[in-house]
Amino acid sequence: MTPFIYLASQSPRRSQLLDQIGVAHTLLLPSAEEDAEALEVVQRGESPLHYVQRVTGLKLDAAVARMKARGLQAAPVLCSDTTVALGREILGKPFDAQDAIRMLKSLSGQTHRVLTAVAVQSGRKRLAAVSVSRVTFCEMGRAQIKAYVDSGEPMGKAGAYGVQGRAAAHIARIHGSYSGIMGLPVHETALLLRQVGVAC
Repeated sequence: MTPFIYLASQSPRRSQLLDQIGVAHTLLLPSAEEDAEALEVVQRGESPLHYVQRVTGLKLDAAVARMKARGLQAAPVLCSDTTVALGREILGKPFDAQDAIRMLKSLSGQTHRVLTAVAVQSGRKRLAAVSVSRVTFCEMGRAQIKAYVDSGEPMGKAGAYGVQGRAAAHIARIHGSYSGIMGLPVHETALLLRQVGVAC
């Protein structure tokens, strides 16, 4: 059995979810010279599913190269990416407070999809999966949206909200994987990790 994996993500939630299923992991984060944000640029006409799969693959490529370049002990590398989609529109991380308000207004009273792709590479073996969930927001008033944005929680999160935070008060229904909406679908992740010899 593999004693640990590398998690190539700055998300504390993903680290917590790995802890939850007993997976020892070490963070493998990009250095200051790496332009990690450039990997998340949406291509013209790209579907949300293709986008989240492509970005996760690019992140995994970069992380595996990072492990080798730093001369680190070989171990499986795990990457994940989450996107929020309203129809075919991809709602990424908000640029600023006004962008967060725009996104939340569009999600208010609507059902949207949350797509989280996860990929793992161990040696030459690469495996991937996608979790798709549906989230329905209740109607949110202007004051509610502003108060939520003023809390700072929407920043740095796809779709401008975190399901595990204050946004939960505005979510009427969830159909799918709660952990996937958080950023790492635990069931799919465990299946992939077991296939590369990681106990979960």
